[in-house]
Amino acid sequence: MSEAKREIPAELLSDAGAAAASPEHFFRSPEFLRAEGVTHSLRIGAEDGDLAAPLLVREIPGAEGELDAISPYGYPGISGSGPVDPEAIDFAATGLVSVFLRHTLGEPPLQGAAERNVVQIADPALPPKSRMSDRQQVRKNLKRGYELKLVPGPETDASQRAGFLAAYEQTMRRTEAAERYFFGADYFDLVLSSPATWLALALDPEGVVAAASVAARSDGYLHYYLSGSLDSHLRDSPMKNVLAALIELSAEIELPLNLGGGIVRGDRLEEFKRGFANREEVWCTSELVCDRAAYERLAAGVEAGGFFPAYRARP
Repeated sequence: MSEAKREIPAELLSDAGAAAASPEHFFRSPEFLRAEGVTHSLRIGAEDGDLAAPLLVREIPGAEGELDAISPYGYPGISGSGPVDPEAIDFAATGLVSVFLRHTLGEPPLQGAAERNVVQIADPALPPKSRMSDRQQVRKNLKRGYELKLVPGPETDASQRAGFLAAYEQTMRRTEAAERYFFGADYFDLVLSSPATWLALALDPEGVVAAASVAARSDGYLHYYLSGSLDSHLRDSPMKNVLAALIELSAEIELPLNLGGGIVRGDRLEEFKRGFANREEVWCTSELVCDRAAYERLAAGVEAGGFFPAYRARP
């Protein structure tokens, strides 16, 4: 499509995501946007009303002040309705080279979005599903004296948050997660200040947090967001008790529980989640090239595979 046909204006607002904020939806809540360090909103004018997405704007390494942007973690999406053809959007006023947008679950408001992953859903509107071995493990832990607590995020205390953080960080080290997944105590203090969150805790017979998960309500789903188990308690699989509690919560608030997916399709993490799920949902992203000439110049000679933006795949 020629530039003359790019009739829908887009602008970049230096507002820390305020134009895209939506307090009732966790992934666009003020608490989450602050925790993620969101810097801007991308606003796209369309016939059905403005679309707005929270973004982290970044300098492109070695590119003399040129900028690109990425959505915060999770499922922040775009507020407003679509569908809009990205080829009809004029990004010139944004000054960005590219944008990587993470959508909410469901039909994306931008046409041509790429299928990024498949997530597992425990939907209370459908017959429940669970493996006999998982049910037996949940019951065994309860008989041993494990206790489940489900605490609204703003009501959590310092010891509960510290217990969660210990379990989460051990899990990240155990799985050799990238440094960006070690969010830290300040991050979780902000996240759990959102009224759209809960902290689900599995306490062992001595009252130690053996496994825990942050759950969040956003865009028609309850999300199993970030979680972890202590190395010392892996044999008991207390995370199964946590998931059972979150499935009960999802039925209570009448929202499907998004368990997320694996690192790659069919891996052990996905298989674990599949044992609690009764349907799947496709999760999509949009890879927007805002300045084609700059993008091609920066990406020239780079072997990026499927990585976007290609120029950030440089060693």
